[in-house]
Amino acid sequence: MSLSSSSGNNCGHCFVRHRICLACKKKLCGVEVRGFDYLFPGLHLSHEAVSFTKCLTTLISIYKHKKLHLVLDLDNTLVHSVNISKLSDAEKYLIEEAGSDLKNNLQTYHGRFIKIRPFVNEFLEEANKLFNMYVYTKCTFRYGQAVARMIDPNKIYFGDRVITRKESPNRKTLDLVLADERGILIVDDSLVVWPDHKQNLLQITRYVYFRQDYKNIRANSSFAEMKRDESANRGALANLLIFLKGIHNGFFSCGLEEDLDSKDVRSLIKGPSIPKRC
Repeated sequence: MSLSSSSGNNCGHCFVRHRICLACKKKLCGVEVRGFDYLFPGLHLSHEAVSFTKCLTTLISIYKHKKLHLVLDLDNTLVHSVNISKLSDAEKYLIEEAGSDLKNNLQTYHGRFIKIRPFVNEFLEEANKLFNMYVYTKCTFRYGQAVARMIDPNKIYFGDRVITRKESPNRKTLDLVLADERGILIVDDSLVVWPDHKQNLLQITRYVYFRQDYKNIRANSSFAEMKRDESANRGALANLLIFLKGIHNGFFSCGLEEDLDSKDVRSLIKGPSIPKRC
């Protein structure tokens, strides 16, 4: 995790916005850069700038704030959504209740119900003390931004760190997360969407509230039909939080006197005592 920089005499065009180098103000074409529009519209970084920024943010997070990085999936991890027209007959009572008793947990977005998973608020509040957090979803930019604001309306936990299909159309990758992989944990209900980063991944039990997705999981009634929900205090997010605190403690247990290059959060999620799903 040591820092390095280019020693070249000419501008390396490391930080580019809307095809203009932020250093030399030259208009560029054909320069190899990666897009980070989720941070600033039109922002692109060279491979060298990405490496430098990942290293710098990791050092600041670890030494100054004693924080690691946490990447959170959205659908079936923090929320479950369904097209309102797809509600079962036994779930249609939610249409009347959405604006009253369930307003803090059930919201609407363009003809869809968005059900926030129990314990999300408590989880984010506690995890924020230990991690710099990202949302990473394969959904559209507008949907991802809208749902992220539902669970983090004041941008306290994620800021603008919401990565969507716009930046990552094919697969999920830590290339878009500006931190060293040795200090990043991923929480997702799916393994296959992270083909290159399974060592960083904690798989969480899928959150399914509505009937539409129950057909592939179980035959009995959905949570919505039963007018109940996943346990908050004993559910997946509560268990995950306990596990994440253990990993954080393990990473910082020996202090920061040793070389950071010898530390790797991935070594702390291996072994027979680690549950495959939280």
